[in-house]
Amino acid sequence: MRKQYSKSFNLQVTLAGKTVKKTFEVDKSVVVVTAVAVNSNREDLLYYRGTFRLEINKDEIFSDETSAKKIYALPSVDANNRSYRIGTISTGNGLITFEYTDNEDGRTAFVPYTVSLTVDGERESDV
Repeated sequence: MRKQYSKSFNLQVTLAGKTVKKTFEVDKSVVVVTAVAVNSNREDLLYYRGTFRLEINKDEIFSDETSAKKIYALPSVDANNRSYRIGTISTGNGLITFEYTDNEDGRTAFVPYTVSLTVDGERESDV
């Protein structure tokens, strides 16, 4: 029997117009990833300025320049529907690479902010 898994990973965006890349490792008991979400402490900057690339187990799920708007859910969205379903992706080596780019947009002024990637999936049960 499998149990639900959810974990958030944070990136610090400290420079305007730059890309921040980080590889995270999910718990070894996690066997599949089923959904992802992005959020930020500065949702306006994420929404207007953010693009990203996401790779799970060396498999590209979202390519370069994917707008963060695509998988960002507004706070008015029901909590159970805030994740973007990606099917059932095997975690394999357990590595998730998240590459986030801050882009000048002319509507917002840059200040350092945090971008969070939340990964939902299933893990093997101990029972």
